[in-house]
Amino acid sequence: MSQILSFNKRFYKSTARQIGTDIEQHPYFASTEDMVHARRPALPVYTLNPKKIEDTGAEFVNAFPGKTLFAVKTNPHPIAIANLYKGGVHAFDVASAEEMRLVRKVAPKAELYFMHPIKAPEAIREAYYEHGVRNFVLDHADELAKILRETNNANDLNLFVRLGLPKNENASIDLSAKFGALPEMAIELLRACRVFCVKLGVAFHVGTQISNAAAYANAINIVRGVIERSGVRVDAIDIGGGFPVPYEDEDVPSIHTCIDVVRTALQCARLDHMELLAEPGRAMVAQSGSLVVRVEARRGSRLYINDGTYGGLFDAGKWLNTRFPVQAIRAHGAFNDSLESYSLAGPTCDSLDMMEGPFMLPTDIREGDWIEIKNTGAYSQSIRTNFNGFGACDLALIG
Repeated sequence: MSQILSFNKRFYKSTARQIGTDIEQHPYFASTEDMVHARRPALPVYTLNPKKIEDTGAEFVNAFPGKTLFAVKTNPHPIAIANLYKGGVHAFDVASAEEMRLVRKVAPKAELYFMHPIKAPEAIREAYYEHGVRNFVLDHADELAKILRETNNANDLNLFVRLGLPKNENASIDLSAKFGALPEMAIELLRACRVFCVKLGVAFHVGTQISNAAAYANAINIVRGVIERSGVRVDAIDIGGGFPVPYEDEDVPSIHTCIDVVRTALQCARLDHMELLAEPGRAMVAQSGSLVVRVEARRGSRLYINDGTYGGLFDAGKWLNTRFPVQAIRAHGAFNDSLESYSLAGPTCDSLDMMEGPFMLPTDIREGDWIEIKNTGAYSQSIRTNFNGFGACDLALIG
């Protein structure tokens, strides 16, 4: 273990010099409990396990029969990006110029895919001319014209047509509600793009945190019809994200089950000869991080904590009502063995800042105790706000 910690510290010192971040301010702890006992934090604290991030990335890369693109929006922390790159994730799905700059600083040799269907012209120019981006997605003829205009009709583009899918009731968020060309338009876009690109692909997204892997097979079947009717050569299929992780009392398919469904569906559709891409996000980082919060007050079965839906717990709010696994931590002494259900209230003055759960915690939890909210390595850090002045948080590394 000491050799691993020594290696990780050397690696992060090197990474810190690259990105201008003092990694020494984020010490290592053997466990979250050790961190709480040592620091007794007054602010919310994110924990990240760099080795677990690396291993999870490597596991996905080894299991997936194609190219893995990490969706940077899920966790844009340099530590996450650096360790995924170490694990073999050498391509990244970026949605903005800021995300491109970040990846270029941490992983200069990574391949970037600009997979936001609506892009600012300035971002397209920066992507192409400053960051070497050649992979672009689109779902409308106007976006194709914009890409061509801002790249000066470049002859080395790889274009992906984003296909809209029927609403997926088995996803936390349906990601075809906002983007994606319906089949008839997608057919026309494939024909239009073929003239201008080196590589032509179809992209789709079945929705985030799916509960039924059949969504991939259904989407691939639609893709087959679109490609056949287009009459043009299509070189690649990007199946997007959606790969789930288990939260409390959720029955979700494993990553390997999802990949098996994809592989079988491609074979049945006779599309398995094409280049295959995926954009996992949540599945790569969620279980490698947690958020430690402090109980500031207890009112019956409601606990008032120092972070909430305007901070790192948006997903636990009424919009998604994600039930994160939780664990109580006390600086001294032990908790009762019995548990009861609690709701959580965030620190802001807004009554929307509530998380109904229920969250199962000790019956004697009280002010001054801490709660580790697990599986928050995805999205939690990237959606924080400073509403009411409660945005500050710390970071600790576990390993």
